[in-house]
Amino acid sequence: MRFSAVYRVGGSKSLPLFILETGVGARAKNRSFKRCGEVYRRVHWNNRGKKSIVWRCVSKLENTGLSCHSRTVPEEMLCQATVDGINRLLGQKDGLLTTLKENIKTVIIETNNSAIEEIDKQLEELQKDLLRLANSKEDYNDIADEIYRLREERHRILAEEAGRKGSKQRLEEMEQFLNEQSCELEEYDEQLVKKLIEKVTVYDDRIDIEFRSGISINVEM
Repeated sequence: MRFSAVYRVGGSKSLPLFILETGVGARAKNRSFKRCGEVYRRVHWNNRGKKSIVWRCVSKLENTGLSCHSRTVPEEMLCQATVDGINRLLGQKDGLLTTLKENIKTVIIETNNSAIEEIDKQLEELQKDLLRLANSKEDYNDIADEIYRLREERHRILAEEAGRKGSKQRLEEMEQFLNEQSCELEEYDEQLVKKLIEKVTVYDDRIDIEFRSGISINVEM
């Protein structure tokens, strides 16, 4: 069962790490979990007069045509597991800082702006050739195809560069957190969760916490 981290749950005071089924942003597409593929929904639970907030598979709440035997998860359990996961991360601080620094260096080395500059030069020349052939009413299909190919290549390189910049930022945020955090986390911190955690996946015997830097921590339950 997977819960995605979001920056905001509109109008709700619920634990922001675990999203509602509706009223969320782009990360909604990442919501799924292992048993039936449906989402978890936050529910105000009244069990024999005892009120609490829990998360249940939507298949148990609506007629989705699917049968799911996933357990009901108290929100407090998810919150505590998140705190435990962050503290386990802090316990590995020294080794993680070394790894993060190396990964940041790798991302920087892989950045290649010269490829875009070279493609832009080629496109400029090909545009001139295409215009010349078009004015002389000669066939320019091959040149047009090459222009299209180069534009696609340029777009691909730019997308990869954007991905690397995003990775670098996430790695640097984790590095900053590890450098600044001098003690264990004592209680759930909403802003910290939004900044560091990508998603939480709930299994029968554990909770997996995936940080935005790519690091994963397993918390047994």
